[in-house]
Amino acid sequence: MTRTRTAGLVTAALLALVSAAAPALSAPPAGTATTHPPRACPSTPRGVDGQAARITHLVRKTRKDLGLNAVLAKVTVHGREVVTTAAGESMTGVPATTDMHFRAGGVAIPYLTNVLLQLVDEGRVDLDAPVSRWLPRLPHGDEITLRMLGSSTSGLYDYVTDPGFLAALHEDPFRQWSPRELLAISTGEPLWYEPGTNWNYSHANFVILGAALERITDTRLDRLLEQRVFRPLGLRETRNSFTPAMPRPVLHAFTDERGTYEESTFWNPSWTIAPGAVLTSDICDLGRSAEAIGTGRLISPASYRTLLDPGTVGKGGPTATCPATVCRAQTAEAHYGLGVVVKDGWIFQNPLFSGYGEVMAYLPAEGLAIAVATTTGPESPQGNTAQTVASRIAAALAPGHPLFA
Repeated sequence: MTRTRTAGLVTAALLALVSAAAPALSAPPAGTATTHPPRACPSTPRGVDGQAARITHLVRKTRKDLGLNAVLAKVTVHGREVVTTAAGESMTGVPATTDMHFRAGGVAIPYLTNVLLQLVDEGRVDLDAPVSRWLPRLPHGDEITLRMLGSSTSGLYDYVTDPGFLAALHEDPFRQWSPRELLAISTGEPLWYEPGTNWNYSHANFVILGAALERITDTRLDRLLEQRVFRPLGLRETRNSFTPAMPRPVLHAFTDERGTYEESTFWNPSWTIAPGAVLTSDICDLGRSAEAIGTGRLISPASYRTLLDPGTVGKGGPTATCPATVCRAQTAEAHYGLGVVVKDGWIFQNPLFSGYGEVMAYLPAEGLAIAVATTTGPESPQGNTAQTVASRIAAALAPGHPLFA
């Protein structure tokens, strides 16, 4: 069984592209990951609440049903804890615990877009300003706006779909990728459509958005996120690293995407997003983020409305250059906002890569926040298994509001 990864290959370097960006992108300093005093993320004591016991049982059963190595989960309602639990093993003989750290992946995307919207609230930027104002050497920078980057309507080719990138990534999963290499792939291909007229997910959008935020604020991205997101929300276990290092304790991951089931914990995630936003987190911080992003805690009411729909409803669909598997129709019921997915009343992110699956979801109608992280076993199904766990939790606590149905 071979598991498919979202990814794509670098073939050339865009020599001048990121030279106009902030220093963190061109030469990330070593050893600059943010450090914090340790803070416990305790499991809910057994027997304290019938609902907690019910969800704990559901998590354990789903882990067994899917053959997962581990499941971490946290659920709150209107900020009140329902349960925080862990099931399974990180490694053979090492039980999974709720204070273990894992790759945050695309959870970083709404952090970036919330910072962008904060800058809009402060009158420092216009969402419809061309990105060339800050990155003048970026190809198509005069046509692509900040809004298009955050809403994935730029038309940029996704390097993660590129066969050459995938081949290079699988050949050496420990390779350190630079933004120049990654963006050279995306900008070296024609736009899939005229910017702003369609929708497709492209990792390049968020590499560029990270560079633009650095230039706008004259602040390195890891520090910017610390100042504007982690500290205000109390995310003491969410942090950037410019290397594949992870803080202890670690939730170990395994995958068979290269054809052999193997450990992938310390594969290099430098290709996933802009340097400074390559994050690790724990389940408690993921739960806090689900509620904070889902309620718009960091931004104004007007920006919160933009977060949920920056103009993507009604966009999407295949063209001659953008296939149906990439360009998909956006509706009021299911669409991409500004760095979040909005579907059937839920606001969420659901990253999947290198053996880690996650869900960070919030349902405003019920005040329900669900955070799940999973690691796969050798017989686990393909796809994001955290979605299955989160869906079953949602069905138990909000049966009228299916998640990932």
